[in-house]
Amino acid sequence: MTDEALPRHARPRRRVVTTAIAVVLLAGAGAAVVERNRILPASGSPNDSGVTDNNSPTTLATVARQDLTSQQQVNGTLGYTGNYGVLNHAQGTITWLPSVGQVISRGQMLYRVNGNPVVLRYGAVPLYRDLSEGDTGQDVLELNADLAALGYRVNSASDTYDWRTKAAVWQQQKAMGVTEDGVLHQAEFVVLPGAIRVTSVPAALGGPAGGAVLQASSTIRQVTVALDATQQGNVKVGDSVTITLPNNQTTPGTVSTMGTVATAPSGQNGGSPTVEVDITPTDPTATGTLDQAPVRVSITTASAPGALVVPVNALLALTGGGYAVELVEPGGAHKLVGVTLGLFDDASGLVQVTGTALRPGDRVVAAGS
Repeated sequence: MTDEALPRHARPRRRVVTTAIAVVLLAGAGAAVVERNRILPASGSPNDSGVTDNNSPTTLATVARQDLTSQQQVNGTLGYTGNYGVLNHAQGTITWLPSVGQVISRGQMLYRVNGNPVVLRYGAVPLYRDLSEGDTGQDVLELNADLAALGYRVNSASDTYDWRTKAAVWQQQKAMGVTEDGVLHQAEFVVLPGAIRVTSVPAALGGPAGGAVLQASSTIRQVTVALDATQQGNVKVGDSVTITLPNNQTTPGTVSTMGTVATAPSGQNGGSPTVEVDITPTDPTATGTLDQAPVRVSITTASAPGALVVPVNALLALTGGGYAVELVEPGGAHKLVGVTLGLFDDASGLVQVTGTALRPGDRVVAAGS
């Protein structure tokens, strides 16, 4: 591994260590130690307040054993889930429209045609027919569940349009100010999965009713990330992330969905294929109300439980290749100890080391600030 293979901010402080000296020291065959381009006698004993390396301050760090994670910083977009087209089935003229950004919930008016309200209902089956007493089916089941949620006295588990359903529809029609006939008319309702947030209004006030009146999203907050496809195996649903908002505040989140199809970026510059990763904020209210806002996301891409770790700035790049750390022995002597690099944790500035004689509690020299 070369310095260039390390994260830019995690490259170790470089010492000019000749191959011959490094071999002797790492093999434990010499009494001298290499420190900052100088060879010190084994009796050299810098104190804990730091030693000086060519006018560069240093400090002592403790080798530890702990769980380590590697986090990747990626760009994301904060917004809302879902993309719904609200289609009109009423005949006439558009006489009222909501504003962009308005939130509309179950039983509330979406728009008006000829002065009559068209109301939002919740469900999965689009309203494709008028419903009246004696009808049965999944659409009737969803109607009864919707009426019950609004407080009407119906059997919410029934898929039959019985006298209770008819009475509830009659009461709802009275509240809406439309003809009270106990028949659920397709033109008076639009069925969507839940509450919506209006994103655009393609219909024109005073224009003919028909086609798409509104475009909307859900009211559920979500961050979308285009993750490099090579990292797909390192991220899974349920993983925790940290979201950095446009105001530089942070809030936690969880990976909710992982894409399975890689998409090649468009444009002449190309780039690596990506997969979509959707993230649900733990506290949606903490994300505010911005839509399509740029955010930064720290995603955990690997972990190493119980890893032996040292600060990244304690690493020494040897001229003959490989890495070492400068161990300060209990008596104050310094010596180089070879290490093999494992997982990097950019957030904490730590790196896993293996294949080494280091032990938890050992003290090593690290570059100071």
